[in-house]
Amino acid sequence: MSLIPAETVVLSPPSVRARPMDGRIVYWAITSALAGFLFGFDTVVISGAEQTIQSLWGLSPGVHGIAMGAALYGTVVGSLVGGWPADHFGRRATLLWIGVLYIVSAIGCAFAWNVEVFIAARIVGGIGIGVSTVVAPLYISEIASPAHRGKLAAMFQFNIVLGIVVAFASNALLAGIGEHAWRWMLGVAAIPSVLYTLMCLGIPESPRWLLTRKGDRAAGLRMLALVEPDATPAELESMATAIVSAASEQRSTRGFWSMRLRVPIMLAFLVAFFNQLSGINAILYFAPRIFAMTGLGARAALLQSVGIGVTNLVFTFVGVWLIDRLGRRTLLTIGAYGYLVSLGTCAWAFFTGHYAIVPLCIFAFIAAHAVGQGTVIWVLISEIFPTQYRAAGQSLGSTTHWVFAAALTTVFPAMASAFAPGYIFLFFCGMMALELVWVRTMVPETKGVPLEEIQRRLGVQV
Repeated sequence: MSLIPAETVVLSPPSVRARPMDGRIVYWAITSALAGFLFGFDTVVISGAEQTIQSLWGLSPGVHGIAMGAALYGTVVGSLVGGWPADHFGRRATLLWIGVLYIVSAIGCAFAWNVEVFIAARIVGGIGIGVSTVVAPLYISEIASPAHRGKLAAMFQFNIVLGIVVAFASNALLAGIGEHAWRWMLGVAAIPSVLYTLMCLGIPESPRWLLTRKGDRAAGLRMLALVEPDATPAELESMATAIVSAASEQRSTRGFWSMRLRVPIMLAFLVAFFNQLSGINAILYFAPRIFAMTGLGARAALLQSVGIGVTNLVFTFVGVWLIDRLGRRTLLTIGAYGYLVSLGTCAWAFFTGHYAIVPLCIFAFIAAHAVGQGTVIWVLISEIFPTQYRAAGQSLGSTTHWVFAAALTTVFPAMASAFAPGYIFLFFCGMMALELVWVRTMVPETKGVPLEEIQRRLGVQV
């Protein structure tokens, strides 16, 4: 895989008519993005229960790591297989079944009578998370116009962090209700899961799936008319023909793992790889424990964790607002510099005993992640693959993300026992220095560029 030359790294957008977003498109995007809310809630809610679970069932560090990482193992499975139902049954049907998986997981965790049942329930929820990271951004990118695609697709990430905030707040509110507080923490996720599932009944199918997978040109044209309300019937016919022709051209190639797709494949892999090597999931999962290392009491550490969620939410909103203004590559650059400063300072604080600034460093790290990698990852992956391989490409990026997330979450308790915290944060800081080099040399700018044009400029289509 050769680097993209620096002089070609920006894909200048064609002239795009700026107009207000259609209310129906926004509603459908919000509904799809609510899968991200469940993702964020389910991912982080365990942080308030992890120490209780360990003591309740007398778990060894190894088994405790497996129990904590169980959902992430499920996400790997879900992200691997998520592209298949999205392509064969449709984006809408797949989004609907994600909600069912979340409901089953929430109820299973709440009533788990041993660690084996708990792990199984967490894996089911993890499968739902993995599939959601494939299908939700993909669906949004396919129903959005180029001018608003970034902010609409980034709503998935915004809902993830909203779910994180609600999970941290919910944990803090439920922490003092008794010995079974942890069951309530995990089981309450069933409420938004049911709401999301019902809302999915009201969304339509993706126009690109209708045109290229189902072969329903009439339905595809009706959806395109909603996405591009200013287009004439002739223009809509031309768009539909271009989408179908591009997909037909891709079917004649050697498949997904081909040299033609080498640039988007490497971009999807690396954006997901660096996302996790920042340490974001380890910090979110073990936030109370990290804050406790600084001398904070358990209750204070849990409340500090709520601050992480609020910081994440505020700066994700900033990232969503900026992504169609500054672009994907610029936000990644800003985030990378923020990582270096915050992680480097946090390592210094642990090495020198200046523990009082650790919470501030963690909040700065979360802000950098939210504006940069957090906002960009699902948007960029959903843009760079052709329609024929978009689900497979989203699956690749999502699987990479969750494989490294599962690995880091599983080994973090052992890392925290074997190494001083300063060395752990220094390692993450070094990985983010590599990310900055990658962003400046390999990442293209895709803001405002139609999907088919992005792929043509990346050498995917000729």
